[in-house]
Amino acid sequence: MTGMMNGRTPFANLAKRFYKTVSVSGEEGDGWRILLDGRAVKTPLRATLALPTEALAQNVAREWEAQGDKIVPKSMPLTKLANTALDAVRGREAEVAADILSFAGRDLVCYRAEAPEELVARQNAAWQPVLQWVETHQLGSKLIVTTGIMPVDQPVEALAAMKWVFSHFDAFALSALHVMTTLTSSAVLTLALAHKQLSVDECWAAAHVDEDFQIAKWGADAEASARREARRAEMFAAAEFLRLRSATSEMK
Repeated sequence: MTGMMNGRTPFANLAKRFYKTVSVSGEEGDGWRILLDGRAVKTPLRATLALPTEALAQNVAREWEAQGDKIVPKSMPLTKLANTALDAVRGREAEVAADILSFAGRDLVCYRAEAPEELVARQNAAWQPVLQWVETHQLGSKLIVTTGIMPVDQPVEALAAMKWVFSHFDAFALSALHVMTTLTSSAVLTLALAHKQLSVDECWAAAHVDEDFQIAKWGADAEASARREARRAEMFAAAEFLRLRSATSEMK
């Protein structure tokens, strides 16, 4: 699924705004459509952009309404995620969930530093409570925590439980979860965020304990900071998409 989240928004090649009005039409159970001058928006693969909740549809509509004379796809992250859900994830939910699960096998929070003491303490404070919550309330099984970078194989029963948990999210939720897991390198942190055990700020900070420690010690690089800010914006958009989907434990 590498590159799955790099889909284009509808009409991405059209620089000029071609519509005057934006509205939302639909009802529960049938999906909520975005209408441009009364015509339904289509995804790049020509599916109707029908969204599962009115809240999500209204926020996607606001992205279209906020466009000026020119359409700027980068300013429409919710639309991009909706396109991804419909064109790249729907019908492939098991494959996307498996890709998320691959991070659990080498999850960030399971690989701890041996030194220095300050970094070890920061990692334990940020990661151990989250890991214990996921093990207790989601997996019913423990994940192996190790030091260093040498990979360890996680218990089969823990990975099977994680697979079961992610199988309960639909295409819209999985689109956001895949983005967040890729950005954090942690299915554990993503799952805690999905179940509101972490805020998006807390999740982001937990995913960057090592990097923030290095920055505090050696300072920040301007280019690296710019890349991080772009990833942060993507993370927060995905978290907002998931919140609007109300997908904490949504069934397909």
